[in-house]
Amino acid sequence: MMPSASKSIAISSSTALFLIVIVLPSSIFLSPVVVAAAAASSNSTADPTPTPWPHQFHSILFMNYTGSLQLIDLWYDWPKGRNFNIIQDQLGKLLYDLEWNNGTSFFYTLDSSKECRTAQLEVGILRPNWLDGANYLGQQHVDGFLCNVWEKVDFIWYYEDVVTKRPVHWLFYTGRAAHVMTFEVGAVLEDEKWQAPAYCFENAPSPKAKHDSVIGFQERLMDGVLTGSMSLPM
Repeated sequence: MMPSASKSIAISSSTALFLIVIVLPSSIFLSPVVVAAAAASSNSTADPTPTPWPHQFHSILFMNYTGSLQLIDLWYDWPKGRNFNIIQDQLGKLLYDLEWNNGTSFFYTLDSSKECRTAQLEVGILRPNWLDGANYLGQQHVDGFLCNVWEKVDFIWYYEDVVTKRPVHWLFYTGRAAHVMTFEVGAVLEDEKWQAPAYCFENAPSPKAKHDSVIGFQERLMDGVLTGSMSLPM
């Protein structure tokens, strides 16, 4: 039973009887509904955090960099430590960018030219929670979706649909923009498709190959897309 707002205490002695009345403010006794509402109000003021990437997904990305257009077929497979970008330049070649969590990357074509370059990088593929610690910037409409927006180390601006929590748009500090056309959670590419061609193993890998930029944390932060979109020259 909820206590009353006032309580009487009687104290007697051989000579006198004192009646002490203690009046407690009714506001001390808060109902559970009021407490819950206050907690919800407090939580609602906290900045939203980006949704971690699913451990496996397939996405088609439309890339635009000052009029240079690409389509990227992205396969992300964290449990098996691999990331695959199949990059189609507009009216150009089809490039395969295969990355492993041990830092090994293969960049090759499957046409008659049999072009291939390899690189051994210092870090592996992006972790699912790579956006942890990103700076929340608020909400913005982009590509027809209301998005929460985060910025990570002045390198990438990440837009996520407020309703579905799916990524919608990525903007790199270079001005390169990725528009997410499809996002299939749980989709997995067959294992045989992850094998680099035999001619990739005929030459020793370049020990410090570059992606047209300096290798380091910032260039590798979003390498699942950035590597392909920056395309090593063949």
